[in-house]
Amino acid sequence: MRRVSILVTLLLGVVFSLSAQEDYKGANLYFQPEQMPDMKQFLPGPPADDSEAFKYDLAVYELGKKIRQTDPEAAAAAQAQSDNRLNNLCRQFSKPFGIEISAENTPQIYLLLRDGVITCVKSIIGPKEYYHRTRPFAYHKEGTLMPDREGMLHQNGSFPSGHTLRGWATALLLVEINPDAAEELLALGYQYGQSRVISGYHWQSDVDASRLVAAAAVAKLHTSKRFCKQMRRAKREFLRVSK
Repeated sequence: MRRVSILVTLLLGVVFSLSAQEDYKGANLYFQPEQMPDMKQFLPGPPADDSEAFKYDLAVYELGKKIRQTDPEAAAAAQAQSDNRLNNLCRQFSKPFGIEISAENTPQIYLLLRDGVITCVKSIIGPKEYYHRTRPFAYHKEGTLMPDREGMLHQNGSFPSGHTLRGWATALLLVEINPDAAEELLALGYQYGQSRVISGYHWQSDVDASRLVAAAAVAKLHTSKRFCKQMRRAKREFLRVSK
């Protein structure tokens, strides 16, 4: 029981610290985590170590390792390092979105992302604790692209990927506001997850599962009247600011 309590504390600490880095402090959740779709009920868990799926995880890990070890300054590695810094999220998505996303420039869009993305992210606290999957860098006892994060994440579950969920949920929400930029936004959201594999922080199956969880979570957001009202405000703001 004590071990479970410690794990929950660690998980909550990681989630809240990442939320603060994102500058999404003060988020007003649309739903509590227990009200969101439970991935344990609609998705299989991480692959077993003796499965073909895990062999694929291992193979993709080696590809990511080659990228970060061969040339840490290469485009893919540099992108992965940037993607790992959550405080870059609004700034990175601003370019394909077409306008600067910030609390000052687009307060309604910012509020939608702040409350919506964190609602989605907190829905995976339970599954992370439940599966408590070993991260690839810890499994292999090897370094990552960003060593300063290893200590904090060494005991934090790998499945699913919170970074991937943030990136994909952000992309889905922004596509709804600006569908003309769908391809660029989704490409960036996709790469956000792949960057975690390149960095050595997540298995490919962690990332793949998170995209499905993000889609289910965003669908759930649309059942909230407050969310739908905020989405309408965000769309009106985009039309006004983008003129």
